[in-house]
Amino acid sequence: MGKTRPADPVVVQFFANPVQPLHRQYLALRSFFFEGKSADDVASRYGYTIHAVYAMAKSFKSKLESSVCNGAELFFRDLKMGRPKQERDPDLVDIIVSYRKKQLSVPDIKIILDGKGYDVTEGFVYNVCDENGFARLPKRSREQRQELMERSGYVDVLPAPVATVHPFSSEERFSSKGVGVLCFLPFIKAYGIDKAIEESDYPGTKQIGRLNSILAFLALKLSNVQRYGQDDGWCMDRGLGMFAGLNVLPKTTWYSAYSDAVERRDNVAFLRTMNQVFANRGFLSDSANLDFTAIPYWGDGDPFENNWSGKRAKALISIQAALAQDPDTGVLCYGDTTVKHENQDGVILEFMDFYHESTGRKISYLVFDSKFTTLENLGRINGQGVKFVTIQRKSKSLNEKAEQIPDSQWKTVRIEKANHKSRSAVFSESTTTNKRYGDQPLRQIFLKGKSIKPATILTNDFAPKADEVIRRYSRRWLVENEISEQIHFFHLNRNSSGIVVKVDFDLTMTILAHNLYRLLASELPGYSHNRAQSLYDTFIDNYGEVEIGSSVVTVKMNRKRALPLLRESIPVVDDTYSWFGNKKLVFTANTHT
Repeated sequence: MGKTRPADPVVVQFFANPVQPLHRQYLALRSFFFEGKSADDVASRYGYTIHAVYAMAKSFKSKLESSVCNGAELFFRDLKMGRPKQERDPDLVDIIVSYRKKQLSVPDIKIILDGKGYDVTEGFVYNVCDENGFARLPKRSREQRQELMERSGYVDVLPAPVATVHPFSSEERFSSKGVGVLCFLPFIKAYGIDKAIEESDYPGTKQIGRLNSILAFLALKLSNVQRYGQDDGWCMDRGLGMFAGLNVLPKTTWYSAYSDAVERRDNVAFLRTMNQVFANRGFLSDSANLDFTAIPYWGDGDPFENNWSGKRAKALISIQAALAQDPDTGVLCYGDTTVKHENQDGVILEFMDFYHESTGRKISYLVFDSKFTTLENLGRINGQGVKFVTIQRKSKSLNEKAEQIPDSQWKTVRIEKANHKSRSAVFSESTTTNKRYGDQPLRQIFLKGKSIKPATILTNDFAPKADEVIRRYSRRWLVENEISEQIHFFHLNRNSSGIVVKVDFDLTMTILAHNLYRLLASELPGYSHNRAQSLYDTFIDNYGEVEIGSSVVTVKMNRKRALPLLRESIPVVDDTYSWFGNKKLVFTANTHT
């Protein structure tokens, strides 16, 4: 016979003192039936009463005799490998499959389902796609993804929900590709822009208030969404909806109906308030660069005039708009789309009055193009003590005068370009007078060079050196790049055959969005001169998750290289946000890219 193995105290303890009820019950019945122990011994050993032992034994025996079970089922379970399979809503599976057939990615499908109220994870969506034989999508650019969203026609699959003011009272969690846009909310709060909107004359509706309405427009401007599309693709993103205090953003028809109620005086009053905000924060100096821009109109041109478009180098049926920009900060301080050929010469005088009324101080330096106003108005500006720099309109006599200047009188100057590099040019200066100007002396600087069209600068500022005047006007050339950006990034040229949104209101929202990007740039070391498109691509374009708690909304942004710098640049706001449940806003990094 073999030797008796010494008992392991841990194992003995497991069998002697069972913890789990089923384990204890099994050992008690084994002792009673198999080992022949008395009910009294079993009860005392396993902590039962005698009546409980008899009742348990009778129930077990009856189940075996009646073939209700084989006995083992009461105490032992067959182990199934893997997670338990969840029951799936067949309608939800069909919806996911329909979206995937339209080449939408898993995150995009997740965002759409969140907007409709489905509580699903990206893993669930991925598994459904994988089980239905869909391969991984190829890597696509943002423009390609947006084009697919526009062409997907997913509204036919799952209608967009109705936009309403959301209480944000219950705890929620959803995905969004607009989490980057939420980074502008602390700027809006820190600079009091939300209060300026609340105190403005903009209308509100019964369903959506004034602040929510303006923020709904602003969300589209900041997120580079092509608002004039008919797909309403952005209506499903709950992150963009939360930006405006709504469950989701309204449809295009709402934007059109709202803008119809906005008047030019509402826009002027709001721009005046915004100038006060930016002037108090040091973002507006006493100088301004002014220019016209043509906003193309592709419908019936009867109500509109032909205006020169520098972007297309030809005249177009368009709406002519005037813009004014601070040369140091890039903040736009004025916009007007009511400019006609008959009144365009007086725009500069209107701007001067507007600037004085809004900031409480007079403008002291203006830089503008030759076609912006007349010599008579230049005389009026000079009479008010305002310095200006402009380009003299070309003429045959002016060209002949420049050609007669001897080579010895030309000097070299370096001019900054839009890419922060420089190019050389030559100049020569003289003094001239003009009856239309009032026979007052004007400083005339002839300029020419490679890749620079010959030009003649006119100014009433005789104090600085000629090269300083040239560099000052060359900075106005950079404004043309800014205006070109407004046309492209903020979609000012997306007007269809019928203007869906009033252009003057559209321009005002564009100015507000542009200035928010300038506020962001001012807080980003090394990026202060970047345009909105670059800032959007580098910092704002991001996916993530939003968690709504009892008192805090946490925005988890997917990791990307520029995220740490962005988080450091967001203003710290201790106040709560009234338009989403009086909660605070916190930005963190997500656990994945």
